[in-house]
Amino acid sequence: MESTTIFWLFSSILFFSLLLLSLLKPIFSIRRKLPLPPGTLGWPYIGETFQLYSQNPNVFFASKVKRFGSIFKTHILGCPCVMISSPEAVKLVLVTRAHLFKPTFPASKERMLGKQAIFFNQGDYHIKLRKLVLRAFMPESIRTIIPDIESIAVGMLKSWEGQLINTFQEMKTYTFNVALLSIFGKDEVLYREDLKRCYYILEKGYNSMPINLPGTLFHKSMKARKELAQILASVISIRRQMKHNHRDLLGSLMGDKEGLTDEQVADNIIGVIFAARDTTASVLTWIVKYLAENPSVLQAVTEEQVAIMREKCGGEKVLIWEDTKKMPITSRVIQETLRVASILSFTFREAVEDVEFEGYLIPKGWKVLPLFRNIHHSPDNFPDPEKFDPSRFEVAPKPNTFIPFGSGTHSCPGNELAKLEILILLHHLTTKYRWSMVGPQNGIQYGPFALPQNGLPIRLSLKA
Repeated sequence: MESTTIFWLFSSILFFSLLLLSLLKPIFSIRRKLPLPPGTLGWPYIGETFQLYSQNPNVFFASKVKRFGSIFKTHILGCPCVMISSPEAVKLVLVTRAHLFKPTFPASKERMLGKQAIFFNQGDYHIKLRKLVLRAFMPESIRTIIPDIESIAVGMLKSWEGQLINTFQEMKTYTFNVALLSIFGKDEVLYREDLKRCYYILEKGYNSMPINLPGTLFHKSMKARKELAQILASVISIRRQMKHNHRDLLGSLMGDKEGLTDEQVADNIIGVIFAARDTTASVLTWIVKYLAENPSVLQAVTEEQVAIMREKCGGEKVLIWEDTKKMPITSRVIQETLRVASILSFTFREAVEDVEFEGYLIPKGWKVLPLFRNIHHSPDNFPDPEKFDPSRFEVAPKPNTFIPFGSGTHSCPGNELAKLEILILLHHLTTKYRWSMVGPQNGIQYGPFALPQNGLPIRLSLKA
């Protein structure tokens, strides 16, 4: 009896061992046969983070591509990474084989934004979140807040009159206020200053090393993140007691049928503020610079906007949704700015398993970074790529070569809102004001977005 038991026990162990070996064999086979992509990993832990964020990203990426080709490995923000720079490879990662590459961010950003934010998830939960965010940011919803966005834009421009201002910092204030409006509706004025105070501390640590020790940027940011969550918990509690239907993002996330926890709601609100603020502010800053440097383009935009303003004489003075559809030249300026400036140089994905990719191994857990900037600046995709030429968008670009908002199911759901707030600001800026840039015009600063030197100081004055 005892020998029989031992026999069956041995047989079972042998069977499951062989089964496990057969399951792991493909992985072992992949790892044994395939090399890692070419490239360098830099210093331990730090990697090549400082090389990337301390110089023109075009130089960093171009030198890597020239040396190693369109796919190469590196190490930034504490993560081993594979960077890809061809339109076809980017489509594979973001669309065709997207199930193998989950969206992610460096550990510092993931902890600061919240792990339940839309950026870090896949599957049914992501589908639900995307539906809720799109519901709040679809044209039918955001067109109702045009008068409020316009009021923010007009008030901000008026405060600039005769002043020497830092364009980027002022644009950050504008986009922050618009973001809060889209999230909380007109209630946002009740929470604006407390949210702003905490968020401004939080954002300083976004690209810091995740070292949670007193005195570090990351530690200060995490303390601000905790206070920010407490403020949002109070806001959510008040909103639940009101029991009114709201068409803003908070109302969409808090729908009774959606079943999101307060923590999930808070994570996604912080995530939306992050996504909506600095990127749009950067685009606006570059637009102001490019228009000042290209008088003929500025004249064309101004004439287009003046024509819309004159159509409204004797009628409704404020902008409406239909007006924003009469701005093709201005819209092409936005597109060309997104291409040339390439505010988001890349996006982060993470291999969910060992992946064979173009003859190389991408190990499970490694980050994969599609390089939007390289694609936007390739002469194969855009002739004379460094030239600012909005007319190139009179013809649609080749597929997968213009992807400023990403691609696939994880593309930016707020792009319509971003375009709307830019168009509204440009309408009032070009029809009512003139501006001049102050100081050096050729410098660019980095960290993490590429920006005109010193945030583009300008002096604004009313047109006669």
